[in-house]
Amino acid sequence: VSVERFKREIMLSAALQHPHVVPVLSAGQADALPYFIMPFVEGESLRSRMARGPLSVRETVSILKDVARALAYAHNRGIIHRDIKPDNILLSGGSAMVTDFGVAKAISASRERVSLGGRGGSGGSSHWSDGTITTIGTSLGTPAYMAPEQAAADPNTDHRADLYALGVVGYEMLVGAPPFAGRSPQALLAAQLTEMPAPLATRRYDVPPALAELLMRCL
Repeated sequence: VSVERFKREIMLSAALQHPHVVPVLSAGQADALPYFIMPFVEGESLRSRMARGPLSVRETVSILKDVARALAYAHNRGIIHRDIKPDNILLSGGSAMVTDFGVAKAISASRERVSLGGRGGSGGSSHWSDGTITTIGTSLGTPAYMAPEQAAADPNTDHRADLYALGVVGYEMLVGAPPFAGRSPQALLAAQLTEMPAPLATRRYDVPPALAELLMRCL
């Protein structure tokens, strides 16, 4: 990666100061390895909480509100998260905080393309230096939470991708699994592009209609 580009993107995120955003304290480089420093948050990730079972409607709404406030704040400043998922939502002291803001963009923006020559002098073609699905999941989003435009690698992907991911997280908190659970990463990406999730109301019956409608709208 381009370390300077990585540091620049990370420090843009460091400008985010909000009670529901885990801040970046500093960034640098040690032995050619770029790093950034964030404070330790005492508590657990939403992923850990969900491992104990689906959340109540009250818990779900409280977490969604905190994450939505963090996203609204960042989006108003032109910063997109790109990897909203339960692992990046931390629960502490009765509130939710979003962590790793800007990291997905910092990694993807700082990648350098390599030119691979074709056979028999047929000319080179440009490829990402590492294009596996795992790498996509690390740098551009996580398949289960990727909006259709992210799955299609649309360069014009904007803040609405975070809202789609928030809808997936809300769906998962209430149902216990994301909309297209149990499929391979490739099948997940295809589903994001071509299928509508099963309506929330058919998966859990105590969800208020307004909440179910909001989450399905995000999706």
